[in-house]
Amino acid sequence: MSGNNDGAYHKLSVPAQTQPSGCPIDHDFTTFTEDYLANPYPQLAKIREERPIFYSKKLGYLVVTRMEDLTEVFRDHEVYSSGNVQDPVFPICDRAAKVLAHEDFNPVAVMSNRQQPDHTRIRKHTREGFSARRMKILEPYIRRRSHELIDAMIENGGPLDFVSAFGHPLPGQIIFRFIGFDESDDEQLMSWTGNRLAFTWGNPDEDEQVDIAEKMLKYWRYCREFVANRYKDRQDDLTSELLNAHEANPEQLAYREVESIIYGHSFAGHEIVSNFMSNTLLCLLPRRNEWNAICNDHKLIPNALEEVLRFESPQTSWRRKTNIDTHIAGVDIPAGTQVFLSLAAANHQPSLFDSPTEFDIKRKNARKHISFGHGIHFCLGARLARLEATVAMEALTERLPSLRLAEEQQLSYSANITFRGPQTLYIDWDATN
Repeated sequence: MSGNNDGAYHKLSVPAQTQPSGCPIDHDFTTFTEDYLANPYPQLAKIREERPIFYSKKLGYLVVTRMEDLTEVFRDHEVYSSGNVQDPVFPICDRAAKVLAHEDFNPVAVMSNRQQPDHTRIRKHTREGFSARRMKILEPYIRRRSHELIDAMIENGGPLDFVSAFGHPLPGQIIFRFIGFDESDDEQLMSWTGNRLAFTWGNPDEDEQVDIAEKMLKYWRYCREFVANRYKDRQDDLTSELLNAHEANPEQLAYREVESIIYGHSFAGHEIVSNFMSNTLLCLLPRRNEWNAICNDHKLIPNALEEVLRFESPQTSWRRKTNIDTHIAGVDIPAGTQVFLSLAAANHQPSLFDSPTEFDIKRKNARKHISFGHGIHFCLGARLARLEATVAMEALTERLPSLRLAEEQQLSYSANITFRGPQTLYIDWDATN
């Protein structure tokens, strides 16, 4: 396995902390406290106004909170490397590292964590897979599966967990169809990919690390076998498009890069969208005027979803690492500094969004959020995520206008530095005829 070289998809060795000088040091800030996980926004607002850039001793990251500073970091990809975004935040135990040391576990960095000029070279071919034609092909499937899952919800009756009944399976099935995986493999694939979030962005214990590592290995082997089979039998899917591009010009897109794109896409297109859908209900259902408004007028849904992405984003931060000595916001930053970009803090910045703590589906500049990133690494799947959420909300508001949050439930969130969404979300509705 090439897990500790610069070209590996996951680099497992956590670098020594490089602490910048000339900026405040916070010995307590971390994303793993109960208060932060329950509601990070009050704490982030206070930090953004009092010390918008500081070094977190517990995380080992320079924390950046203002929109103007975040966009500067995202834009300057030569200074700020994205090479660390798929690496574990904390050291991996020896047992888990041994699992991933298998010689055939060798995915390479391809998109979110690949540097220029290779990033643009690979992105060009992958972007073509997210064409308008592909979205038109997927939309009927998204619509059909949304209604089928709602049928099952109605048959089972409420209250039930939205995450397991709809929010988690739908995005997974969509991304698997997008890639080309067979529907009969869905359950197995979801069991292999469902907890990778904890491995890369969380702080799992040793037994959890080993379990996740074993599933990562199985999933990588599945992806390699699938790509090999698709090479011999092309279909109308993303994998076949990438293989066609590889075959036409192997120097522009390597075969191992095709395998690695497929390996990475299933997570990027699944967990984040699942949280997006759950967060949408968390924002809308308690606000009955807003919910009733989109039930009566589906044209309001797209902007309402942008406001969800701003107000309660499924992705609250991202990461970078400095390639060279630099400075930002008056702070000198040495090469090798890990940088924590607080998207959540920037999305609630009062100088950019009027009354940012209020949720408003008609907010005129809701789309100015930074939840999909910025610059050359802007999320390639943003178009698909928006389509999935729009179709899902159309189906839910049409079929279950009386939908509401179940009473007396305690929400819990996965402990990690980046992704935000309830682990369970119980909903109920009035009986339908």
